[in-house]
Amino acid sequence: MPAKKKKNDKPLVGKALIKEVNRRIRVARSYWDAHNNRACRGEREKAMALYETLTKEQREQVPQTLRVWLRYRSEKYFGEHRTKPGK
Repeated sequence: MPAKKKKNDKPLVGKALIKEVNRRIRVARSYWDAHNNRACRGEREKAMALYETLTKEQREQVPQTLRVWLRYRSEKYFGEHRTKPGK
């Protein structure tokens, strides 16, 4: 039987939030490189949700290569103009 995941009651703030955003973007990129689009889409959406909570100063702390991939390159493939999966 798999271990139960603990639900974190406290929202992430500060450096922990930036670190989590970076981690999620890197995971999404690894799924992208492995051609696992469904998993990539899910991780990208989670990363975008966290990224949107960052302030302008915090966004500057996210490495530029990750920001570019998240905001522009992946938008080309997973944006609103694309057909949703399974349709």
